[in-house]
Amino acid sequence: MKIVKVTQDDFNEWLDLTLKLWPDESREERQISLIKILKSPREAGFIIRAEDGSAIAFMNLSLRFDYVPGATHTPVAYVEGIYVKDEYRKQGVGKFLIDYAQKWAIENGCVELASDALLENTASYEFHTKVGFQEVERVVTFIKKIASSE
Repeated sequence: MKIVKVTQDDFNEWLDLTLKLWPDESREERQISLIKILKSPREAGFIIRAEDGSAIAFMNLSLRFDYVPGATHTPVAYVEGIYVKDEYRKQGVGKFLIDYAQKWAIENGCVELASDALLENTASYEFHTKVGFQEVERVVTFIKKIASSE
């Protein structure tokens, strides 16, 4: 396995992987988000390539300077997204990415690495706890429309 920082040359493979994690977004919406990551000094995308050169996983990281639940220092390195293709799961690929994220965090002056998962995503919860994350908070968010959007 080889981890590489995403460049324009890797963009389409990265895009395809991110759409597997966030299938509700359109290809165009996701492209816009990924272009912002490529241009940002506080964000980075990484992919893992298998021995044959194919992209099998990705991870997006950011430096957050705003409030992060459970954090005691700023900035906080944040795993914005992580995905491993089904056929490569439970083989250490995700742990390899998190180990890399920790090194990236230290290189960027962080002492903590944070992440999140939806409450119903039990596979993500199990992964996070297995690689050393501790749960700090559970949140349900609400919204109430108060005016017509017409």
